[in-house]
Amino acid sequence: MELNKEEILHYEKNYRANLINSVSGFKSANLIGTVSSKGNTNLAIFSSVIHVGANPPLIGLLMRPVSVPRHTYLNIKETSQFTINHVNSSIYKNAHLTSARFNEEESEFTKCGLTEEYLNDFKAPFVKESKIKMSVKFIEENEIKANSTILIIGEIQSIYLPDNIIEDDGSLNIEKADTAAISGLYSYHKTTLIEKLAYAKAF
Repeated sequence: MELNKEEILHYEKNYRANLINSVSGFKSANLIGTVSSKGNTNLAIFSSVIHVGANPPLIGLLMRPVSVPRHTYLNIKETSQFTINHVNSSIYKNAHLTSARFNEEESEFTKCGLTEEYLNDFKAPFVKESKIKMSVKFIEENEIKANSTILIIGEIQSIYLPDNIIEDDGSLNIEKADTAAISGLYSYHKTTLIEKLAYAKAF
């Protein structure tokens, strides 16, 4: 079976969105916590958090076009701070609800049954129920000209996580933290490790 570009573009909007969001495979499930300059907290689920670099520790967040108000984007630009919080199997339903359209004055924490947490005087709120979370400082943004999406680049300030998930080589056993994954727009998954391989060298 082949689906060419012309066929894809002729699909109904929601069908096409589900298809293209699924074709990249499993994605990370994270809640982005922010606060506005007025003190209004915001929480939004993202499946587009990516590793950018380790020195300095940079992380990326791809956002939809800001042709309509995006509270997460506006808050990040106002305060230069945000948090990244792993979604786990205990909170995935609450996390999913944050994708609904709430007013700026309505906090997704309250509406979706999640708890604000503040650590080490960082202004942006963390999700207390999340087991792996990061405080992040805004560094730069880059527009993807092909579709006007925005790539936010942030520098990790602190990582909060359980003691028992750090492996001897520094990698994290995120399954121990019950971190969930996303496929498509609405499907949440638990993961199972197949095998951890050694660093690959040419032969």
